[in-house]
Amino acid sequence: MSKRKLTRRQQWRIEKIQDERTARVAKRDKVADEQLNESDLGPEQLGLIITHYGTQVVVEATEGEQAGQHQRCHFRSNLGSLVTGDRVVWRTGNPMGVVVAVMPRDSALQRPDPHGDMKTVAANIDRIMIVVAPYPEPHANLIDRYLVAANAIDIEPVLVINKIDRIDDSTREKVTYLESTYRKLGYRVLMVSTKTEQGLDELRHYLADYTSVFVGQSGVGKSSLVNALLPESNLRVGDLSERQQGTHTTTSATLLHFPGGGHLIDSPGIREFGLWHMEEDEVLEGFIEFKPFIGHCKFRDCSHRHEPGCAILKALEDGTISATRMDSYRYILRTLNEN
Repeated sequence: MSKRKLTRRQQWRIEKIQDERTARVAKRDKVADEQLNESDLGPEQLGLIITHYGTQVVVEATEGEQAGQHQRCHFRSNLGSLVTGDRVVWRTGNPMGVVVAVMPRDSALQRPDPHGDMKTVAANIDRIMIVVAPYPEPHANLIDRYLVAANAIDIEPVLVINKIDRIDDSTREKVTYLESTYRKLGYRVLMVSTKTEQGLDELRHYLADYTSVFVGQSGVGKSSLVNALLPESNLRVGDLSERQQGTHTTTSATLLHFPGGGHLIDSPGIREFGLWHMEEDEVLEGFIEFKPFIGHCKFRDCSHRHEPGCAILKALEDGTISATRMDSYRYILRTLNEN
């Protein structure tokens, strides 16, 4: 369907709204600059964004005598959208400091906003910790979506099976299947419980070397894990309802430090990554056991659905690729085509 052509009046209204928005941003920056010019700004130094509050951020000094100290800062709109985890150049001030530059990002975690556009929520992450639990029921397809998204942004994923003390006769087979499946695929899988503290030491030791983020369905215990690992963080924990449906409890991304090293960005709950912005080839590459067969099909434009000489279908027939993972791959492709 072709796009509807706008009338001259509609086009004028759109341009007028955009001009008004630009003017408001310029006015905000001018007011902030006037306030900052009245302050005695310190020298430029390196810092780390700990939290983001609309048009302001909290920056932590990362060098010199002020290392570890925090200050709320203004930043110019021409710097773009700053997020928790960004490394910046900033200057201290009274009452507020100012961010003057942003360092290049090593990685960026994104999720879709209400309009379907991709929005960056955290930067410079080394590990994505995919948290699942016996309740709410874990689904391999949702895990696979996280894995595909992590592969696309080149961040190593880790599967964390939380609340293992809740495993019962009705969930044991499902949890065991998920654990064994992803271990065999080469992913790191950690089994933990905040109630019995089983596996927490191993998790602490692993997280000490990275900047990580926890993702997963609501109700899987992300906030409980953070509270167990960092009791001083005091994150509010949402209780599961009788239907085992979780509620989002975290409201803004915050960077926390582990005493023994490493950092954790606690981000607002992400039910699932939006993958409709991805191409089919990117989804294919996100299934790591498919990679040895990519490019070996008889036809260059093989869709891996029914074509003769398809290397991936042959691997499925031989048992090298599991039917469950192939079903998950096909399901994700269908969701791409629906959007």
